[in-house]
Amino acid sequence: MIKTIPHTGDLLIAEPAILDDHEFSRAVILLTEHSTSGSVGFVLNRLSTYRLSDLFQDLDVDFPVFRGGPVAKNNLYFVHSVPELIPDSVKISNGIYWGGNFEAVKSLLIKGLLQPKDIRFFLGYSGWSKGQLFSELKEKSWIVKTNSYKNVFLTNPKTLWKEEILKLGNKYKIWANAPIDPRLN
Repeated sequence: MIKTIPHTGDLLIAEPAILDDHEFSRAVILLTEHSTSGSVGFVLNRLSTYRLSDLFQDLDVDFPVFRGGPVAKNNLYFVHSVPELIPDSVKISNGIYWGGNFEAVKSLLIKGLLQPKDIRFFLGYSGWSKGQLFSELKEKSWIVKTNSYKNVFLTNPKTLWKEEILKLGNKYKIWANAPIDPRLN
């Protein structure tokens, strides 16, 4: 469902009009925090070139790492659906949790008790200061939508934006198959 006011747990879908924004063109962001003082989220459809084992020598696991956004790109964050396994998790919504005890996560990964369907890792995050997201919404940079995925971690990062744009109806259909840079068409 399309919304005019974002809430924690919602998705932000980049409007096709933000073509020249390298970080956010065709992005789908999960809002993990939203209040009058600002917002935080993670880009769900930007794979980095790293795997988790590239970042931690003691973890021999082949989990993908996503580019969460342009802020604090050297920090690792995670969002998951298993708060019963990860102490100190913060509930976002719809069975989605942010953060928690990373040592517990490492132990679960080593034991093979976490799968990519349970958790997603991000380098950096997307952040908006007080009033900034509302300004971008007024500029029509984002479409706010209720997260209706049963498991957002099972989404395909390569097709997520296109799938979301197609759900918005005929007005957006032309953009679903347009090249990333229409000038090259």
